[in-house]
Amino acid sequence: MFIQTETTPNPNVLKFLPGRDVATAGVQEFLSMGAATASPLAEALFRLEGVRGVFFGADYVSVTRHPDFDWSGIKAPVLAAIMDHFVSGAPLMRGEAPAADGHAEDDSEVVAEIKALLDSRVRPAVAQDGGDILFDAFDPETGVLTLRMRGACAGCPSSSATLKAGVEQMMKHYVPEVMRVEQVL
Repeated sequence: MFIQTETTPNPNVLKFLPGRDVATAGVQEFLSMGAATASPLAEALFRLEGVRGVFFGADYVSVTRHPDFDWSGIKAPVLAAIMDHFVSGAPLMRGEAPAADGHAEDDSEVVAEIKALLDSRVRPAVAQDGGDILFDAFDPETGVLTLRMRGACAGCPSSSATLKAGVEQMMKHYVPEVMRVEQVL
């Protein structure tokens, strides 16, 4: 098995591409060892010194390092843990993974349009950088759309610019009800 790695705009995150599907039931993010117990792979990665976060995308694993650690000391053990997991045939998640599409039947027409635009245009582009962006809320009175950044995008120095220059402009163009886009931490 050959696992490729890619840098992301966030210097603390590397994207690992195992050449196979990873999160087939929807993206997953783990920010602590406690949360990681839901996944054998996330748990194995959190056991490695210097790992601060794990994100599973459709065909990749993003790993966030603690800023006090250098990738030169973490990368090889992370690659080994990912390879061991996929070679073993173990499931990605213990039990049922929650659905991650975020679409509710009672969404307003505007919210449904926002979510469709996020899914078709924004999330694929953000996934290329090892992250994800999710709908949080839309206030129809103020026109404020709040989004949640995950994976490599959470805490990335360029995420604010991505939201303002990219996502906000696109949302305003396609969904005139959107006046401003903000990130929820």
